[in-house]
Amino acid sequence: MNREEQIEQFLTSESFGVVGASTNREKYGNKVVRVYQQDNRTVVPVNPRAETIEGERCIATVSDLPENVKSISVITPPTITEQIVEQAIARGIENIWMQPGAESAAAIANGLKSGLNIIADGSCILVVLGYHEH
Repeated sequence: MNREEQIEQFLTSESFGVVGASTNREKYGNKVVRVYQQDNRTVVPVNPRAETIEGERCIATVSDLPENVKSISVITPPTITEQIVEQAIARGIENIWMQPGAESAAAIANGLKSGLNIIADGSCILVVLGYHEH
């Protein structure tokens, strides 16, 4: 699959998990939640320390994601991304988009070995979905 096909497959999910979601509107973990909202997509923030982010109810872990979440955006440090990929494989996630800075060679290799659609080439969901501040 080329990158456009990978992105197209990623975007077929009914709902999207945002791992590393943040309550801080300046952080990418918050902007990614908002770009899904701006694009009228269902989003589930994953943050064990927050009740809600941008009006969406948070869940604590990837394992807790609803069944209809097949794609997750990851905005975490690379060592955490490696753990997230493990949890995603166990949970049956099909698509993982590692935002720039979240990538880890080990996480990418593990995801690909498990047959996941991994986007980790520096492309950013904020650009693809046309994020705008407001």
